[in-house]
Amino acid sequence: MASGSSSSFSRSRSRSIPSSPPPVKFFHDEIAPLRTVKFDDPTRGKRFYGCPYWPRTNGYFKWADEVDEVKELQFMLFEKDTAISELQYEKECLEESVKKLKENNSKLEDDVNELALENAVKFESMESVKADKKLVFAMLLSWIFFAVVLLIK
Repeated sequence: MASGSSSSFSRSRSRSIPSSPPPVKFFHDEIAPLRTVKFDDPTRGKRFYGCPYWPRTNGYFKWADEVDEVKELQFMLFEKDTAISELQYEKECLEESVKKLKENNSKLEDDVNELALENAVKFESMESVKADKKLVFAMLLSWIFFAVVLLIK
């Protein structure tokens, strides 16, 4: 029960207006003063931000309790935009890595094809040398046979 009351306390506390709210700027990039409704109305005593040049102005107006919600939403939007930017950067980095890997893969494939061609040439050369050795051996045997035949006669 204590945990339930503390969570409702912290929840209600986070939604309450702080004693000294942060300054709010409006589109003139000036700080809007925090005012209180003073005339008899259901909103009497409610705090709001208004243009410092009121009543001869553009009529900027925002309830103080709405400002906290707007700032929370703006912060959430900022966090989302930051996360999106980080993900876009990460995506660009990964795309660059994929591009480099593809280039490296292409170079390696070229190297493998070149080595395969070199090996084929060497294999043909070895086969040729083998055939030449067999031919030399056959010629040597035939000369020996010819010499033996001549010696016997």
